[in-house]
Amino acid sequence: MSQPASAPPSPAEIDSRALRQALGQFATGIAVVTAIDPHGQPVGLTVNSFAAVSLAPALVLWCLDNRSHNLTAFQAASHHAINILTREQEDLSTRFATWPVDRFAGLEWTAAAGGAPVLANCCAHFVVANETAHLSGDHTLFIGRVEQFAHTSDRDPLIFHAGQYRCLAEKL
Repeated sequence: MSQPASAPPSPAEIDSRALRQALGQFATGIAVVTAIDPHGQPVGLTVNSFAAVSLAPALVLWCLDNRSHNLTAFQAASHHAINILTREQEDLSTRFATWPVDRFAGLEWTAAAGGAPVLANCCAHFVVANETAHLSGDHTLFIGRVEQFAHTSDRDPLIFHAGQYRCLAEKL
């Protein structure tokens, strides 16, 4: 005999710290998302919420906390660059996750469409037109149409798992 389904927990009943630890069991790559703000200044931040949405049309997404001081800049930007970091770029991940700091000081980058900064020596980068932004819970989901991309297969990506930076293991 099957048991009746219990009601889902209310948001107040979910332990957010435990949920974060459970979500942290999903290993992700690390990216730095960049754009140009309405004053012409580069902005950027570290994310691990990057995913492919569609190949035709070519769409990707990433998420930003609604409390971020950069939210309005990313909403206003015509384009974003999503820079996939290598395992040698842990310092860039930390730099773009730290506030306040001049994140672009001494950093090598080139301007792509809409001025979006493409960082040097990454595993890959995607320059995307800012298509849509959806408010969902405490984050905004940005969906972008890929206009340009490049990648290299000779660099290993930086991985994040269980609250720590990791590297890929040798092939099984």
